[in-house]
Amino acid sequence: MLPKLTPAQRRRIDRIVSVFENDTIDSQYDYSEILGDGRGITAGKAGFTSATGDLLEVVERYADRVPATPLLARFLPRLRELAQGCDDATVGLEDLPDLWAAAADDPVFRAIQDEVIDELYYQPALAYANRLHVNTALGLLILYDTIIQHGDGDDPDGLPALLERTHAQAGGSPATGVAEPHWLANLLARRREVLLHPASAATQAVWAESVKRCDALRQLLEAGNYALAGPFEIAPFGTPHEIS
Repeated sequence: MLPKLTPAQRRRIDRIVSVFENDTIDSQYDYSEILGDGRGITAGKAGFTSATGDLLEVVERYADRVPATPLLARFLPRLRELAQGCDDATVGLEDLPDLWAAAADDPVFRAIQDEVIDELYYQPALAYANRLHVNTALGLLILYDTIIQHGDGDDPDGLPALLERTHAQAGGSPATGVAEPHWLANLLARRREVLLHPASAATQAVWAESVKRCDALRQLLEAGNYALAGPFEIAPFGTPHEIS
């Protein structure tokens, strides 16, 4: 079982993912953008999207927890409709980015983003790590970043499909005796292939630009920094960021 991460390791994981998502070590709770990747509006610390339902989850919890505020709650019917149909349309959400940014001033809204990320992405990544016998902080980071970007669904671009292809290529997993560094290198290679040639044509242009996430993780793997010992630098998009 993966040893419990230290607070410093957990902080470094969050900072690395923030660099991958927004090119800064500081979590961007107020961020929102239409990327044109088939997922509608992308917003918040981990890139919640209107087409996949995690953005809806954040707004539903905020409306439930702070019912006195009109911020964002009026978008719930439209967000439910879009999430149900996996629809990337943004009609009806024109004011959402401004109101999302305003809500990000509220500590409750930021806490809800942290909570949803932990439940939908970090805890599932931890469960995968334990099931696969991935025993390093770097291995957990790779699984966590993959599930954030690719999701945990049954589509050909999701983490389960990536794991299946990785097991086939690597001859198994750490749980069946494959060396963890070899298996992680294979997972990053399979992920890189998907980013360059996704099953969903809508994501192709945006995902092709993000292969540097895999390259930065591969550099940490090749450096043998399995414990994510800091400080170290990553520069996936050209600007160096110190991860301390």
